[in-house]
Amino acid sequence: MKKGLGVGEACDPERFNTSILVVGGSKKHYILLDCGFTTPHRYFADCFDPDQLEALWISHFHGDHFFGVPLLLLRFWEMGRVKPLLLAGPDGLREKIEMALDLAYPSFLGKLRYALEYRELEDGDSFQGAGFLWQVAATEHSQPDGRYTVGSANLAKGCTLMVHEAYRVAGQTANHGSLAECLALARQAGCEKLAIVHVAHYERERKSGELRRLLGESGLPGVFLPEPGESLDL
Repeated sequence: MKKGLGVGEACDPERFNTSILVVGGSKKHYILLDCGFTTPHRYFADCFDPDQLEALWISHFHGDHFFGVPLLLLRFWEMGRVKPLLLAGPDGLREKIEMALDLAYPSFLGKLRYALEYRELEDGDSFQGAGFLWQVAATEHSQPDGRYTVGSANLAKGCTLMVHEAYRVAGQTANHGSLAECLALARQAGCEKLAIVHVAHYERERKSGELRRLLGESGLPGVFLPEPGESLDL
Protein backbone atom coordinates (compact mmCIF):
# COMPACT_ATOMS: atom_id res chain seq x y z
CA MET A 1 0.00 0.00 0.00
CA LYS A 2 1.18 3.49 -0.88
CA LYS A 3 -0.44 6.54 0.71
CA GLY A 4 0.24 10.11 -0.30
CA LEU A 5 0.38 12.06 2.96
CA GLY A 6 0.99 15.06 0.72
CA VAL A 7 1.24 15.49 -3.04
CA GLY A 8 2.02 19.21 -3.41
CA GLU A 9 5.07 21.43 -3.57
CA ALA A 10 6.51 23.79 -0.97
CA CYS A 11 3.95 26.60 -1.35
CA ASP A 12 0.79 24.55 -1.87
CA PRO A 13 -1.56 25.29 1.08
CA GLU A 14 -4.09 22.57 0.23
CA ARG A 15 -2.15 19.51 -0.93
CA PHE A 16 0.71 19.52 1.60
CA ASN A 17 4.36 18.69 0.91
CA THR A 18 4.93 15.58 -1.18
CA SER A 19 5.48 12.61 1.14
CA ILE A 20 4.65 8.97 0.49
CA LEU A 21 4.01 6.33 3.16
CA VAL A 22 4.85 2.86 1.84
CA VAL A 23 3.54 -0.27 3.58
CA GLY A 24 4.63 -3.61 2.18
CA GLY A 25 5.68 -7.16 2.83
CA SER A 26 4.11 -9.92 4.86
CA LYS A 27 5.35 -8.29 8.08
CA LYS A 28 3.89 -4.88 7.18
CA HIS A 29 7.07 -2.86 6.89
CA TYR A 30 6.50 0.92 7.04
CA ILE A 31 8.77 3.43 5.32
CA LEU A 32 8.27 7.15 4.73
CA LEU A 33 9.57 8.90 1.63
CA ASP A 34 10.44 12.53 2.44
CA CYS A 35 9.34 14.58 5.45
CA GLY A 36 8.68 18.24 4.75
CA PHE A 37 7.12 21.04 6.80
CA THR A 38 3.62 19.54 6.74
CA THR A 39 4.43 15.83 6.92
CA PRO A 40 4.60 15.02 10.68
CA HIS A 41 1.06 16.11 11.50
CA ARG A 42 -0.22 14.24 8.44
CA TYR A 43 1.65 11.11 9.53
CA PHE A 44 0.61 11.18 13.17
CA ALA A 45 -3.04 11.76 12.34
CA ASP A 46 -3.22 8.00 11.65
CA CYS A 47 -0.23 6.63 13.59
CA PHE A 48 -0.57 5.65 17.24
CA ASP A 49 2.39 3.25 17.45
CA PRO A 50 5.69 5.10 17.98
CA ASP A 51 7.70 2.10 16.74
CA GLN A 52 5.67 1.54 13.56
CA LEU A 53 7.91 3.46 11.14
CA GLU A 54 11.06 1.54 10.26
CA ALA A 55 12.78 3.86 7.82
CA LEU A 56 12.74 7.41 6.49
CA TRP A 57 14.10 8.34 3.07
CA ILE A 58 15.17 11.94 2.38
CA SER A 59 15.55 12.68 -1.33
CA HIS A 60 17.30 16.05 -0.99
CA PHE A 61 17.81 18.93 1.39
CA HIS A 62 15.06 21.38 0.51
CA GLY A 63 12.76 22.39 3.35
CA ASP A 64 9.61 20.87 1.90
CA HIS A 65 11.40 17.51 1.80
CA PHE A 66 13.22 17.34 5.14
CA PHE A 67 12.40 20.21 7.51
CA GLY A 68 9.72 18.08 9.16
CA VAL A 69 12.29 15.60 10.49
CA PRO A 70 12.92 17.39 13.83
CA LEU A 71 9.21 17.33 14.68
CA LEU A 72 8.92 13.70 13.57
CA LEU A 73 11.78 12.69 15.88
CA LEU A 74 10.41 14.81 18.74
CA ARG A 75 6.97 13.23 18.50
CA PHE A 76 8.44 9.72 18.43
CA TRP A 77 10.37 10.58 21.61
CA GLU A 78 7.23 11.99 23.24
CA MET A 79 5.33 8.79 22.38
CA GLY A 80 8.06 6.61 23.91
CA ARG A 81 9.76 5.16 20.86
CA VAL A 82 12.59 2.71 21.58
CA LYS A 83 13.06 1.04 18.19
CA PRO A 84 16.00 2.27 16.05
CA LEU A 85 15.03 4.37 13.03
CA LEU A 86 16.82 3.98 9.70
CA LEU A 87 17.50 7.31 7.96
CA ALA A 88 18.58 6.97 4.33
CA GLY A 89 19.45 9.68 1.85
CA PRO A 90 22.21 11.56 0.03
CA ASP A 91 25.74 12.25 1.18
CA GLY A 92 25.70 14.68 4.11
CA LEU A 93 22.44 13.32 5.51
CA ARG A 94 23.62 12.95 9.10
CA GLU A 95 25.14 16.43 9.21
CA LYS A 96 21.99 18.05 7.78
CA ILE A 97 19.59 16.16 10.06
CA GLU A 98 21.59 16.92 13.20
CA MET A 99 21.93 20.56 12.17
CA ALA A 100 18.17 20.89 11.60
CA LEU A 101 17.42 19.13 14.88
CA ASP A 102 19.79 21.39 16.81
CA LEU A 103 18.25 24.51 15.27
CA ALA A 104 14.72 23.35 16.05
CA TYR A 105 15.33 21.85 19.51
CA PRO A 106 18.84 22.59 20.85
CA SER A 107 20.46 19.75 22.83
CA PHE A 108 17.50 17.47 22.12
CA LEU A 109 19.50 14.86 20.19
CA GLY A 110 21.07 13.56 23.39
CA LYS A 111 17.65 12.93 24.93
CA LEU A 112 16.50 10.44 22.31
CA ARG A 113 15.86 6.97 23.72
CA TYR A 114 16.08 5.35 20.29
CA ALA A 115 18.99 5.10 17.87
CA LEU A 116 19.22 6.90 14.54
CA GLU A 117 20.91 4.65 11.99
CA TYR A 118 22.18 6.61 8.98
CA ARG A 119 22.71 5.27 5.47
CA GLU A 120 24.22 7.83 3.09
CA LEU A 121 23.97 6.86 -0.57
CA GLU A 122 25.39 7.89 -3.92
CA ASP A 123 24.23 7.47 -7.50
CA GLY A 124 23.96 3.76 -8.35
CA ASP A 125 24.04 2.49 -4.76
CA SER A 126 21.65 -0.16 -3.45
CA PHE A 127 21.03 -1.88 -0.14
CA GLN A 128 18.53 -4.08 1.68
CA GLY A 129 16.76 -2.51 4.64
CA ALA A 130 13.40 -2.33 6.44
CA GLY A 131 12.06 -5.16 4.31
CA PHE A 132 12.79 -3.44 0.98
CA LEU A 133 15.49 -3.33 -1.67
CA TRP A 134 16.55 0.31 -2.06
CA GLN A 135 18.13 1.46 -5.34
CA VAL A 136 19.33 4.99 -6.01
CA ALA A 137 19.74 7.06 -9.18
CA ALA A 138 20.53 10.76 -9.42
CA THR A 139 18.32 13.24 -11.28
CA GLU A 140 19.08 16.80 -12.38
CA HIS A 141 17.68 18.16 -9.11
CA SER A 142 16.89 15.30 -6.74
CA GLN A 143 14.15 12.71 -6.87
CA PRO A 144 11.24 13.24 -6.58
CA ASP A 145 12.01 16.83 -7.65
CA GLY A 146 13.68 17.14 -10.99
CA ARG A 147 14.15 16.01 -14.54
CA TYR A 148 14.91 12.38 -15.09
CA THR A 149 18.31 11.13 -16.20
CA VAL A 150 19.48 7.98 -17.96
CA GLY A 151 20.09 6.43 -14.55
CA SER A 152 16.65 7.19 -13.16
CA ALA A 153 15.01 6.09 -16.43
CA ASN A 154 16.79 2.74 -16.21
CA LEU A 155 15.71 2.38 -12.59
CA ALA A 156 12.07 2.91 -13.60
CA LYS A 157 12.01 0.24 -16.32
CA GLY A 158 9.11 -2.16 -15.90
CA CYS A 159 8.05 -0.79 -12.53
CA THR A 160 4.51 -1.24 -11.25
CA LEU A 161 4.22 2.34 -9.96
CA MET A 162 6.28 5.42 -10.65
CA VAL A 163 5.71 8.53 -8.53
CA HIS A 164 7.26 11.54 -10.23
CA GLU A 165 7.11 15.31 -10.04
CA ALA A 166 5.73 17.43 -12.87
CA TYR A 167 6.17 20.98 -11.63
CA ARG A 168 4.85 22.48 -14.85
CA VAL A 169 2.02 21.39 -17.13
CA ALA A 170 3.95 22.76 -20.10
CA GLY A 171 7.17 24.66 -20.58
CA GLN A 172 10.35 24.40 -18.56
CA THR A 173 11.47 25.33 -15.06
CA ALA A 174 15.13 24.93 -14.14
CA ASN A 175 15.85 21.60 -12.41
CA HIS A 176 12.22 20.52 -12.46
CA GLY A 177 10.25 18.17 -14.68
CA SER A 178 7.20 18.84 -16.81
CA LEU A 179 4.11 16.77 -17.45
CA ALA A 180 5.27 15.99 -20.99
CA GLU A 181 8.60 14.69 -19.69
CA CYS A 182 6.88 12.51 -17.08
CA LEU A 183 4.56 10.97 -19.65
CA ALA A 184 7.48 10.33 -22.00
CA LEU A 185 9.46 8.65 -19.22
CA ALA A 186 6.50 6.43 -18.26
CA ARG A 187 6.14 5.28 -21.88
CA GLN A 188 9.88 4.70 -22.24
CA ALA A 189 10.11 2.76 -18.98
CA GLY A 190 6.93 0.74 -19.51
CA CYS A 191 5.47 1.69 -16.12
CA GLU A 192 2.08 0.20 -15.25
CA LYS A 193 1.01 3.24 -13.22
CA LEU A 194 2.22 6.83 -13.00
CA ALA A 195 1.32 9.17 -10.13
CA ILE A 196 1.93 12.85 -10.91
CA VAL A 197 2.91 14.85 -7.82
CA HIS A 198 4.62 18.13 -6.84
CA VAL A 199 2.75 20.17 -9.46
CA ALA A 200 3.10 23.92 -8.90
CA HIS A 201 0.05 25.09 -6.96
CA TYR A 202 -0.70 27.84 -9.46
CA GLU A 203 -0.59 25.30 -12.30
CA ARG A 204 -3.15 23.07 -10.57
CA GLU A 205 -5.35 26.06 -9.81
CA ARG A 206 -5.24 27.75 -13.22
CA LYS A 207 -4.71 24.81 -15.55
CA SER A 208 -6.59 21.95 -13.89
CA GLY A 209 -8.76 21.37 -16.97
CA GLU A 210 -5.78 21.29 -19.30
CA LEU A 211 -3.87 19.05 -16.92
CA ARG A 212 -6.63 16.45 -16.72
CA ARG A 213 -7.22 16.64 -20.48
CA LEU A 214 -3.57 15.90 -21.18
CA LEU A 215 -3.63 12.97 -18.76
CA GLY A 216 -6.73 11.60 -20.47
CA GLU A 217 -5.17 11.95 -23.92
CA SER A 218 -1.83 10.47 -22.88
CA GLY A 219 -2.72 6.93 -23.89
CA LEU A 220 -1.47 5.72 -20.51
CA PRO A 221 -4.36 4.03 -18.68
CA GLY A 222 -2.50 4.00 -15.36
CA VAL A 223 -1.67 7.71 -15.10
CA PHE A 224 -3.38 9.69 -12.34
CA LEU A 225 -3.18 12.86 -10.25
CA PRO A 226 -3.47 11.80 -6.59
CA GLU A 227 -5.04 13.88 -3.85
CA PRO A 228 -3.69 14.12 -0.27
CA GLY A 229 -4.54 11.01 1.73
CA GLU A 230 -5.23 8.88 -1.34
CA SER A 231 -4.04 5.27 -1.07
CA LEU A 232 -3.13 2.74 -3.73
CA ASP A 233 -2.83 -1.01 -3.23
CA LEU A 234 -0.46 -2.86 -5.57
